[in-house]
Amino acid sequence: MGNWSSKEPPPPLVLVPPLFDFPPLAARTRMLESSYNLLFGKLALKCLFEDYFDEARHFSTRIMLKPTDDPHVDMVATVSGAFDHIPEEKFVGNALFRWQSVCCDSDADDPHTFMDLFVSNTDPVLRLRSCAYYPKYGVGAFGIFPLLAKKRSSPDDYGLMGLRYGSGNLSFGVTVTPFPKSNEFPKNAWLVSKMGRITTGVQYEPLYGIKDDTRWKDLRNWSCAVSYGLGSSSPLCPSFNFGLELARGSQFIASFYQHAVVQRRVKNPFEEDEVVGITNYIDFGFELQTRVADNKTSNAIPDSTFQVAASWQANKNFLLKGKLGPLSSTLSMAFKSWWQPSFTFSISANRDRSSGKTSFGFGIRVENLRQASYERADPNYLMLTPSKEHLAEGTLWKIGKRPMLQSDLDSGNFDGLPRDLRPLGKIL
Repeated sequence: MGNWSSKEPPPPLVLVPPLFDFPPLAARTRMLESSYNLLFGKLALKCLFEDYFDEARHFSTRIMLKPTDDPHVDMVATVSGAFDHIPEEKFVGNALFRWQSVCCDSDADDPHTFMDLFVSNTDPVLRLRSCAYYPKYGVGAFGIFPLLAKKRSSPDDYGLMGLRYGSGNLSFGVTVTPFPKSNEFPKNAWLVSKMGRITTGVQYEPLYGIKDDTRWKDLRNWSCAVSYGLGSSSPLCPSFNFGLELARGSQFIASFYQHAVVQRRVKNPFEEDEVVGITNYIDFGFELQTRVADNKTSNAIPDSTFQVAASWQANKNFLLKGKLGPLSSTLSMAFKSWWQPSFTFSISANRDRSSGKTSFGFGIRVENLRQASYERADPNYLMLTPSKEHLAEGTLWKIGKRPMLQSDLDSGNFDGLPRDLRPLGKIL
């Protein structure tokens, strides 16, 4: 009798789940914002402090849909309100229709050139936003125009226009209103530069003073910041950012943000025997704000306040977040099913220390803006689908190391990664 040929067992695998929201929804309109307001860890901290923390005794729903036949367009609709009937508080509903340029060398999730139309039952009733960016020259132009509004009491109610330049190490720009007052030009101007791991920036917003010459000299119209950061914006790379900011010459802000990528060993009866571990994402952020100017104009700013938040994504279906502040603390849990479209349910418990009461809020999100996401296997970026159809042999894995090739991540080679695991982009 001949010998039966034996097949070697498949190598061990570690699952790499997709993040709940990446890129974050706020990043889709980052070209309309001052780079100063997004860098220094501000965008990451905003997502950490706000996403999935539903307002107490309120609900929110959000539907984000994209037609399968046209990758250029999508629609986002939201409805929010209070559990109890409050006469002075109405339900807020709005819808946004977006067209985005997609070309052969551009990622559909990289919002450089787009136009959207926003409709709401609050002011503004109808708003148009548009942005055009030319990566060859690094130059972009954008505009925000309220087409219908219930009232127009200031130049800002007529819109905003801006020009910007962006590269890997430098960003500067200016915004103006279509009908500016003589003492309100420009509306905003910024300059941000990155040198290695250090990012510095300055921003001018003329909110104080009457004459132009006094506005430029008034420190309350200036803000400056510096930060030290490590890692990339890819969720598969650990990142670290520490920032210091002097806002309007009267408020000192210190912030810290860290994104960790860790692995834990698991024994999942629903997975194959070779699946020995799973990747977890842990985020931690801290922000301290202190008033440093002792003058009457800054009385609206509290002497000192802080907030601390942390999140843990255990797998592709479960997210746990917590936030602590001087007046309240909040715990939130989110559950996501990766159907098409995907469905997310979140519930938040808010503890008010002044009243000693605990209130709850919840949110529902439905989306198909992102491509179908699966948990992915390790070093060679091979997809591990729920049906295991793409599981391949020859994949190596060593316990204790991250599930991607270290050399590729260190060199910035993210081409083999799925779209939702790549960095946001190389524009500062």
